[in-house]
Amino acid sequence: MSDAERSGERIPRNFITDIIDSDLKEGRVDHVATRFPPEPNGYLHIGHAKSICLNFGLARDYGGTCNMRFDDTNPVKEDMEYIESIKRDVNWLGFKWNNLCHSSDYFDRLYGYAVELINQGLAYVDEQSPEQIHDTRGTLTAPGKESPYRNRSPEENLKLFEMMRDGKFAEGKACLRAKINMASPFMCMRDPVIYRIRFATHELTGDKWCIYPMYDFTHCISDAIEGITHSICTLEFQDNRRLYDWVLDHISIDHEHRPHQYEMSRLNLEYSITSKRKLNLLVEKGLVDGWDDPRLTTISGLRRRGYTPASIREFCRRIGVTKQENTIEISALESCIREDLNANAPRAMAVLRPLRLVIDNYGRDGTDVTSVTCPNHPDKPEMGSRQVSFGKELFIEQEDFREEANKQFKRLKLGHEVRLRNAYVVKAVSCEKDSAGNVTCVHCEAVPGTLGANVEGHKPKGVIHWVDAADCCRCKVILYKNLFKVPNPGAAEDFLATVDPESKTEIQDAALERSLENAKPGDSWQFERQGYFCADSKNSKPGAPVFNLTVALRDTRKAQA
Repeated sequence: MSDAERSGERIPRNFITDIIDSDLKEGRVDHVATRFPPEPNGYLHIGHAKSICLNFGLARDYGGTCNMRFDDTNPVKEDMEYIESIKRDVNWLGFKWNNLCHSSDYFDRLYGYAVELINQGLAYVDEQSPEQIHDTRGTLTAPGKESPYRNRSPEENLKLFEMMRDGKFAEGKACLRAKINMASPFMCMRDPVIYRIRFATHELTGDKWCIYPMYDFTHCISDAIEGITHSICTLEFQDNRRLYDWVLDHISIDHEHRPHQYEMSRLNLEYSITSKRKLNLLVEKGLVDGWDDPRLTTISGLRRRGYTPASIREFCRRIGVTKQENTIEISALESCIREDLNANAPRAMAVLRPLRLVIDNYGRDGTDVTSVTCPNHPDKPEMGSRQVSFGKELFIEQEDFREEANKQFKRLKLGHEVRLRNAYVVKAVSCEKDSAGNVTCVHCEAVPGTLGANVEGHKPKGVIHWVDAADCCRCKVILYKNLFKVPNPGAAEDFLATVDPESKTEIQDAALERSLENAKPGDSWQFERQGYFCADSKNSKPGAPVFNLTVALRDTRKAQA
């Protein structure tokens, strides 16, 4: 049983579940079979997560099956690295496929169906160049121009197709086109290319083939072979459904239940890029640290950032399934992980920009404890507590001290008191500065009797966090903001120009509780008063963790607007 099944999640009602209900009730299908068919030419992103959750979720909810099928029909762009990353991401999201398939599994059968179309006079070998084919397709208001090779006999086309298969044509010198209608109002029906030449070694079939089928020809046949009942894609393939049906109408494939294609809106997310081409460009130009950069909304990037599978599944559940194109605010994704981690992440204290604080009266008046008890979660006593070392010298955040400040400043300032989290009330009495006038140390006095208790006359309004300067973990913490400066970078004329060079800030020597020294990669905490952080799965080492900011404690955008 998968994690998603164990969680009891169900897909909210939508137009696709209505179709399935009707199909089952009317007897058009007696089971539900879906598939997730990624092309292994890059890493999965948040848009794929929506498709994964829907296809696997439908199979789960209806007691059906869901195949993982790699659309590996273009060996020039595909790589085993991508195949392995896709399998890893789907499993991490909490799903398990019923069958692992590849379009290349069906290359022999696909070739046979192409021959069928040729013999019926429904496909022909075109020797025009790709540019000529493009230029003669016509426009939305003008019909296309028929190829001069369109009316060759089936016998001649079959011979030429065999020559393509045998490598007798160079790349771009011939292709196989379906013979449909060059005057169709739908561009995809104007004699689409269904086979092209690629002299490239395929990851699975090696050099057996030098001709490869196109997606629109492959997809519908693969669905039929696998017995897929509901083939779900995004709206940009809506017109292509006509070609999907045309191919199945004109080949002799035997299928118990003919597959049908249904389209939904794709996921458009603010401050995000989901085009694999553009993602690859970011990687190639070194603007990000690989496909798993925590600033990207790739599944692997979100995982390194500290997002949980449950939070991504919940995000996909909330945005739902419709035919209406829209753009989702990034805050919707962030709220899902914030809610998850608020409920489940243990707490810890971390000082990102340390300022030394000395308790001058430490060891007197009973202020000499060497550790304090801190709850691991304020609302979950079952998560237990921990002992955090405490001493004369502590670190606090630089921004938590001011020599002078107005009444709105609730933290530490000279002559005023503040409570140290889970410890004493302290009063700042003086500070030291360097030659540039920067405060380097704050001297204070602890109020006796205030350890975990209130004392009359000492009720400060502010609480700040701290760590023991003599017993803490010093490590790197990385703060992330949106990679792009604009909400819709994909619409920019030069999307690379919208990359924010300040989207990543490295803090080399943060001070954290000693307990975090052996943090396991991938584990998350709430750093009190800071945000939610994750031990980086890529750069953390035993005894030297690196922490990535997952999300702030609250969404500050609306407050700043």
